[in-house]
Amino acid sequence: MERKRDVKKQALENRASLISRAYFFAESCHKNQKRASGELYVNHCLKTAQNLADWNLDETTVSAGLLHDVVEDTGCSLEEIDKNFGPQIANLVDGTTKLGRIKYRGDEKQKDNIKKLILATSKDLRVIFVKLADRLHNMQTLKSLPPDKQKRISLETYEIYSSLAYRLGMQRLAGELEDLAFPYLYPEEYKWLISNMKTRYAEREKYLKRIKPVVIKELTLANIKPLKVDFRAKRYSSLYKKLLRYDMDIDKIYDLVAFRIIVENIQDCYAALGVIHKLWPPLPGRIKDYIAMPKPNGYRSLHTVVFCVGQKIVEFQIRTMEMHEEAENGVAAHWAYEESKSSGKKRVSFAKNQDISWVERLRAWQEEEADSPDFIDALKMDFFKDRIFAITPKGQVVDLPAGATPIDFAYQIHTDLGNQCVGAKVNGKIVPLNHELRSSDIVEIVVHKGKKPSISWLEFVKTSSAISRIKKALKDKGPLFEPKQTELHIVAQARPDLIKDLSNVVSRNHLSLVNLSANPTGSGFQTIKIRCDSSDRRKISQLIVKIKSLKGIKEIDYRFV
Repeated sequence: MERKRDVKKQALENRASLISRAYFFAESCHKNQKRASGELYVNHCLKTAQNLADWNLDETTVSAGLLHDVVEDTGCSLEEIDKNFGPQIANLVDGTTKLGRIKYRGDEKQKDNIKKLILATSKDLRVIFVKLADRLHNMQTLKSLPPDKQKRISLETYEIYSSLAYRLGMQRLAGELEDLAFPYLYPEEYKWLISNMKTRYAEREKYLKRIKPVVIKELTLANIKPLKVDFRAKRYSSLYKKLLRYDMDIDKIYDLVAFRIIVENIQDCYAALGVIHKLWPPLPGRIKDYIAMPKPNGYRSLHTVVFCVGQKIVEFQIRTMEMHEEAENGVAAHWAYEESKSSGKKRVSFAKNQDISWVERLRAWQEEEADSPDFIDALKMDFFKDRIFAITPKGQVVDLPAGATPIDFAYQIHTDLGNQCVGAKVNGKIVPLNHELRSSDIVEIVVHKGKKPSISWLEFVKTSSAISRIKKALKDKGPLFEPKQTELHIVAQARPDLIKDLSNVVSRNHLSLVNLSANPTGSGFQTIKIRCDSSDRRKISQLIVKIKSLKGIKEIDYRFV
């Protein structure tokens, strides 16, 4: 792995370098300027540039990082940047300045600014790299800002920039941005995680430290040279989202702390997998080969979950150093790697030259949907949330939002396939059309020529493209069903004040209680049915977390009505 560069040291030691000229120019422009934290403004420019250097980006991009705020926040003009540093850096600074004007608040009025983000992505990815490096340091110093700005910037980071980083394969950065935003967006949930998970993490790491020598010894005996063997704790934001999917049951989270093995080549990856499986039996269905079939964002690795020492369940991730660098820094690592292989020749990193299919989809989708009044909601739904990667019988990987169904899958491939869908098979078994797909599912759509979509599909499809195409096919069928309420089904130990506690939780979450009924089931338990006047998934997820914390709650489920 290339050694990280110290940008300030390079600027001070080599005054003739491009980075040095950019540093002293930025220092002059930002002279006497201070940030809300009280530190000199030029320190922020330096931190942004250092992030870019840590991602092994070229000196042009690092220099643009040093200069990224001079047009926005000083009297310096873009023409001066062009004159002193050339058109490439001027274009990068201009693109970053335009992105800096985005003030995302989750409303449709921000359509034009979101378009700028998309257009910048499709032209020169280095603009996005600079913006992400800038945003990382801003989030690290967010505590200096007033609470309203903290929340707005965190929302923008969580819903746009962390997701964009993930889509570019920059998984470490995506996770770090989410973790930095999480406490500001979900303070109570964050406190709960901190108080409940620290001990769990410590116990898990202590256990894996005992396993590490065994793993190294067995790999060595098999003539496999491990370049690195360590383990990483699951990030709090990622852990919270996964807990929501598993009914807040921490025992179902197998990768709370996961082993990571880095070896020399692909052959050793598969050999190491064999060694692990020889030591400990794998869980059926939990072996993921992202080397043979990488994720759409370029991620490659082998994952397996095994019954380890003492029958404890452990996840192992196995990859080469090149795969590891790509997993950490995504497109940035790939671009820098390719450049280093050339004969010293610099080249611009255009998205259209990269093997990232989603960028082309995004551009085509934008042309189709840009004038829709639901543009922002559609963008968030289809491109900026958790993803799964289902597979067609022919091996094509289909990128979908988490929770997507076979209907979403069908419409993602072709409108006619969606409209004429009458059934689906997942991994060779017939499933209902509202079945929730998971990554690596092989999905086969059964069609009937001339079939039209059902209005009931609108109750469970997840993608905006499926929703719009179903509505279009049904536009002459009368008013369409739109869920307005949520019905929760709860099983709990019977106690006199339970109904009162449930009512208070619903009220404190700013939801109206439409209906509440309770029935005893015997053996000291009762079932409670609650109907609330909201179908907002985020609000309902937060409500479920609060209800689960009440005494005696055993099970909880919900549906939109």
